[in-house]
Amino acid sequence: MNTITSKDGTRGKGITMSLERAIAPDPYDLLPEVPSFILESNDVKDGEPLDFMFARSSLGRQDISPELHWESFPLETKGFAVTCFDPDAPTGCGFWHWVLVGLPPNVTKLPRGAGIGSSLPTGAFHVRNDFGERNYGGGSPPKGDRPHRYVFAVHALDAHRLDVTEDTTPAVVGFNLTLHTLARAAIRPTFAA
Repeated sequence: MNTITSKDGTRGKGITMSLERAIAPDPYDLLPEVPSFILESNDVKDGEPLDFMFARSSLGRQDISPELHWESFPLETKGFAVTCFDPDAPTGCGFWHWVLVGLPPNVTKLPRGAGIGSSLPTGAFHVRNDFGERNYGGGSPPKGDRPHRYVFAVHALDAHRLDVTEDTTPAVVGFNLTLHTLARAAIRPTFAA
């Protein structure tokens, strides 16, 4: 049995929690099927472990978003969104690590570290992730848990802009993405603490 022990902030007593649970489905297996295109990275590979630099900074890591580049998306694409979702988080609803919207159709790559948002193209912005931050938040599964999948996805959109703001929840952004995605590409590296 996989368990973790943490401190209860009000009482200071150790609490033990089981991490045994079913494996969550891939989030995009649950949505309407759309065509795919090519998404690659010089930093992460599908099915392979993430480097520690892409993990959560609170774990003593660097919390840097990986380089991503894509091609062969539909010609009618009017914009892109980039997301990173952990379906394996022990929350019952997964965990959004990165939500970047408003990328114009001529942007087909993001350099390593783009998740801090300091040099995004005009009109692009980060939506608050499940850490409550407007940036990329690296992988941070509970210590002792099985490896988590981190689904980095690029969504080719039929709209220049989604009707969302920096304070829109990731779930509402996901709803808008479902309505406007022409095609999607994903890479699914893993990470364990």
